Amino acid sequence: MVNFLLERTAPLPIDEAWRRLTEWSRHADAVPLTRITVVTDPPTRQGTLVVARSGIGPLAIDDPMEVTVWRPPRDGEPGLCRLVKRGRVVLGWAELEVRPGPGGRTRVVWREELRVRWLPSAFDRPLAATARTVFGRAVNTLLRSP
Repeated sequence: MVNFLLERTAPLPIDEAWRRLTEWSRHADAVPLTRITVVTDPPTRQGTLVVARSGIGPLAIDDPMEVTVWRPPRDGEPGLCRLVKRGRVVLGWAELEVRPGPGGRTRVVWREELRVRWLPSAFDRPLAATARTVFGRAVNTLLRSP
């Protein structure tokens, strides 16, 4: 199991940063070899189910996630979304937080606990490094692209 934390600041209003990070279909544009399906009807809320399918052909795995906390930013208050991974292979959770940052910017925090079933703990360091790189690039892409 690995835990990692990503922090970014963006020259965006807090509600726009939130929109860009929680428009689930956009994550497929930011994470290579990944397709996103939102299983439940919009809008996103507690109980929304999202499935990320990553890989190629028979080597692809599903990462089903359920939104367990959905608190969009409101009246200058931070926004928080927690997704719990409900898959057979990929387990853990992710939290996306947006809050006012320095100089009128928005501060983004992505926290994640990631576990891949059957993957020995000897692979935790490479998994953590890969996850930080992939998700760090994804956050950068999501925040840059309208």
